[in-house]
Amino acid sequence: MVLRSSIYKKPAQLRAMVEPGLITAAALDAVRALIAPGVTTLELDAAASRVIIERGAKSNFQMVRGYRHTICASVNEQVVHGIPNDRPLRAGDLLSIDAGAELRGWNGDSAFTMVVPGDAPEDVVAPRRHLSEVTEGSLWAGIAALSRATHLGEVSAAIEGYIEDNAPAGGYGILRDYVGHGIGRKMHEAPSVFNYRVPDRGAEVRPGLAVAIEPMVVIGDQATEVDDDGWTVSTVDGTAGSHWEHSVAVHDGGVWVLTAPDGGAAKLAPFGVVPKEIDA
Repeated sequence: MVLRSSIYKKPAQLRAMVEPGLITAAALDAVRALIAPGVTTLELDAAASRVIIERGAKSNFQMVRGYRHTICASVNEQVVHGIPNDRPLRAGDLLSIDAGAELRGWNGDSAFTMVVPGDAPEDVVAPRRHLSEVTEGSLWAGIAALSRATHLGEVSAAIEGYIEDNAPAGGYGILRDYVGHGIGRKMHEAPSVFNYRVPDRGAEVRPGLAVAIEPMVVIGDQATEVDDDGWTVSTVDGTAGSHWEHSVAVHDGGVWVLTAPDGGAAKLAPFGVVPKEIDA
């Protein structure tokens, strides 16, 4: 008989995930502060690494076999898993940064997207900015749904519904091959968290569940391919992509966004959700 570990964690285990979540957030804040034309994604990678090491943690991305960087940096048509390099960023680039930290055996995972500031044509910048805003909004819609859901399928429906309601005419593509996941002792655990409606109700949402919700949305068709480097996922049609992610815990008091310093309070307020800290 094979014994399977539960996807639900004890309160003490959820509390142990708070600090790696905050370290992940700090690393991403350090990266965000440096983003400007002329900066390379290798420089951003170094900044994230410094924060994680200084806080006594490890990059969990570097614990993935074959990957040696602290962040994934995906530019324009690259949606996820982009490898940091020495190409200077340009004003108007759409940049997605993903990072995670491991501390005392527990993991955090988070991502954000932003348009590189500077002088760039508005007809290029505006659709990219809107894509990022809608993707981020869908993330928070999913987290808000998690606070009320009985099953993860409701979270998936909320994410897709938000995207449908806020995308321009013609809609956006939602990646099908890459989805959110459970998180805890490993960066990627069961269950899957889909960013689109699925017929299955999904895992039960109850105290002890910890998931990384991460919508990946593109301006054009959702079809992607893996580049020759074996990592970078790019759109087939060359349109830009956006990626937002947070690690979230469900506990007796409600939900707490582990990778947001305020637990998600500011972003959840428009949805009428007040996050609750995990009880000591």
